[in-house]
Amino acid sequence: MSVAIIINPIAGRAGPSAGRVCAELASATIDRHGERADVLVTERPGHARDLARAAVGRGARLVMAWGGDGTINEIAGALAFGHVPIGIVPAGSGNGLARELGVNRRPERAIDDALRARPRPIDLGELGGRLFVNVAGVGLDAYVALRFGESSNRRRGFVKYAEITLRALLAYRPVPYSIATSSGVTNPRALFVTFANSAQFGNGARIAPDARIDDGLLDLVIVEERSRWGTLWQVPRLFNGTADRIAGRTVQRIAEATIECNQPMVFHVDGEAILGGTRLTARVHPGALQIAVR
Repeated sequence: MSVAIIINPIAGRAGPSAGRVCAELASATIDRHGERADVLVTERPGHARDLARAAVGRGARLVMAWGGDGTINEIAGALAFGHVPIGIVPAGSGNGLARELGVNRRPERAIDDALRARPRPIDLGELGGRLFVNVAGVGLDAYVALRFGESSNRRRGFVKYAEITLRALLAYRPVPYSIATSSGVTNPRALFVTFANSAQFGNGARIAPDARIDDGLLDLVIVEERSRWGTLWQVPRLFNGTADRIAGRTVQRIAEATIECNQPMVFHVDGEAILGGTRLTARVHPGALQIAVR
């Protein structure tokens, strides 16, 4: 049995030679442990998922995602409901899941820790038929994900993400939704409708500070806008631990929910924007993924 490390060479602020440099570092780190490694570099969207499935078919005992939340999402989709765990080497623009799990940001340490970790089960979420590990939703965050992922955006990293978010905060207009849960139906005109398996979008922006990745539930966070100036004023609350004091914010712990809108919704799963229909279902899959982190 071997270890597979799947590297996204364009994650974060990586340059054109990132794939080769990261692959060399990964191979050297694995060699020090005396294990055999398949070090693989992605070439296109969706490739990480295909490489992970192939690695499992070859008998890999651990598959590591070297990249951001999107790379983790692809690999988790291939490993979901199976016994092979995922490891994380954070290299994305936001690294929301890795930050919440306390994964070391140094690649060598992250690999060392994953190799030594005892795998444990965590939950997966699902929105619109797509699995997610960290956060999914509709509204402003999906709009930002759509703009960030456009082919015309050749820059990556936090600075570009912050620039797009600021523009969105000035331009985006909330729309009305109908959201059904076991507690009833609400009809908010929402800025955010977020399904949080973990606590943060990334870069320390914690939309659901009490969310737990292994509690068998999702945190449904709805933020209704009172005023655009008020929204801008409250952005720092995502970063300073006071998200619970954001005006217009409500939270429910849910196992399943349905969201409807009078127009097709753009939604995102772990930062990947997808065009959906006028009705989306969200649900949790308890303990559906094995993860190797310390």
